Amino acid sequence: MVVGSVTGDAVPGATGAWVLRDAWGRTHARGSTPPDLVLERRNRRVRAVIGGGTRATAWSEEPLVLESDAAGSAVTWEGRRYRGVLAFTPVDTALLVVNRLPLEAYLRGVVPLELGVRSPNDASALEAQAIAARSYTAVRMREGERRPFDLTDDAWDQVYGGMEAEHPIADASVEATQGLVLTWRGEVVRAPYHSTCGGATIAATEAWSGVRDEPWLRGVSDARSPAEGGGAWCDRSPRFHWERSFDRRALDDAVERYVRAQGAGMLVAGGAVRGARIEARTRSGRVAALVLETDGGNVRLAGTTLRTTLRNARGEILNSTYFSLEPVIGRDGRLMQLTLRGTGNGHGVGMCQWGAIGRARSGHDARAILTAYFPGTEVERLR
Repeated sequence: MVVGSVTGDAVPGATGAWVLRDAWGRTHARGSTPPDLVLERRNRRVRAVIGGGTRATAWSEEPLVLESDAAGSAVTWEGRRYRGVLAFTPVDTALLVVNRLPLEAYLRGVVPLELGVRSPNDASALEAQAIAARSYTAVRMREGERRPFDLTDDAWDQVYGGMEAEHPIADASVEATQGLVLTWRGEVVRAPYHSTCGGATIAATEAWSGVRDEPWLRGVSDARSPAEGGGAWCDRSPRFHWERSFDRRALDDAVERYVRAQGAGMLVAGGAVRGARIEARTRSGRVAALVLETDGGNVRLAGTTLRTTLRNARGEILNSTYFSLEPVIGRDGRLMQLTLRGTGNGHGVGMCQWGAIGRARSGHDARAILTAYFPGTEVERLR
C-alpha cells in the first residue's frame, strides 16, 4: 500500500520503540524514543542518516524498512500512525513510502473512509463494504503488477487512512467478515462500489472504456418495492439530486483544462464557449458525450473525462453523468450560463453505498445487500 512519495529527504517517525532494517532483515538502528532518522535518495538508491548525521547506512537499491519494536507502538508518516511497517523504496524521481501490513489490518483503515462512520444500525452495510473492499484488494494483489506496492491510498484504488481512520463500529464489521470475499463460480471478483446510483446501477462498459461486461456487474434496479415504501434505496443520500452551474468564465476554464490535458494531440484550439449540447446518452440514460461549442471548434467530453473536466471551484469532479442541461443564452447569442441538474454520485457500477445503508436500516443482511448489487455472486472464504 503506497501512502505517499517524496522527492527530497524523508523523515519518518514512531510512537514508541522502533527498529530500522534492510531488505534482508539486517538491523541498522533501533531506539526507544522518536527516531532521529532521515532517508535520502540518490538516483535509484536510498540510505538512512542516523543520529543527526553521526552515521549513515550504505547506499542501497533495495528498500529500507522502519517498524515498531514494542506492543502498542506504531510507525508514523506525515502525522499519521500506521500498523505494520513503512518501507522506503527508491525509484527514478522519488522515494515511495509504502505501508506493508496484513490485509485485515489494512481494511480497518479503509472501511470507515469508504462508507463513513455509521451507527450500529448500519452494521450490515459496513459488513458488505468490508467484503467488497476485501475482494477488490485480493484481486489487485493477485494481478501482480511490477511495482513495489499493491494499491494506492486514494480513490484510484481505495481510500486508506491508517490508524487515524479506524473506528470501533467499522472494526467490528471487518472482524465479523474476516476472510470473506465475493466470488463468481469460485473465483474472487473485483467488486466496485460508488456513493449513490440514483435509482439504478449500470454495467461496467457504460462507465469505463476498455473493459468488458461481466455477468455480476450488470445494471440492476435500486428501487424499493411498494410494500417497502417505494422510491430508491439510496434516496436518503445528500447527493441523490444535485445541481451544478457554470458561468462563461468557468466553462472557458474547463475547455482550457481539457485542451491542456490533451497536449499536442489536441486538434481543437478551444476558445470561448458559445453553446452546449448532449450528443449521446447511454442505454441507462446517462450522458455518453457532451459537446461544448467553442470559437475554435467543438470539444467533445465523454466518460471519465467529462466528470474530471467539469470541476467546481473547489476542484471536485462532476457528481455523475446522469444529468440534464439548462442553458442560459445571452443577448449576444452566446452561452451565458450552463446548469446541470443531475442524480446520483459516482460511476454507478456495482454496490451503491447509500443503497446499502438504506437496505441495512430495513433489516437486510450483508449477503442480501451484496447479492442485490452483484447478482449471481456468492460470499466465500478467501483461499
